[in-house]
Amino acid sequence: MYNLIPVRSSRMNAVGWDEGTMYIQFKNGAMYAYYNVSEPEYKAFISSPSLGQALNTFQHRHPYRRV
Repeated sequence: MYNLIPVRSSRMNAVGWDEGTMYIQFKNGAMYAYYNVSEPEYKAFISSPSLGQALNTFQHRHPYRRV
């Protein structure tokens, strides 16, 4: 499965990646999977100065669903 790492964000608790899927656990407990995410994209996402802004862009480029 995927390992989530804690992040500093007003919207998210943790983020993880496994074989092309990025997982985000939100503050409200909801978990979402974002598909077709390369490892470099994942690393750029978690290195972003604003994860919330990065997520807004990410959602338009990758299909996702609640898991």
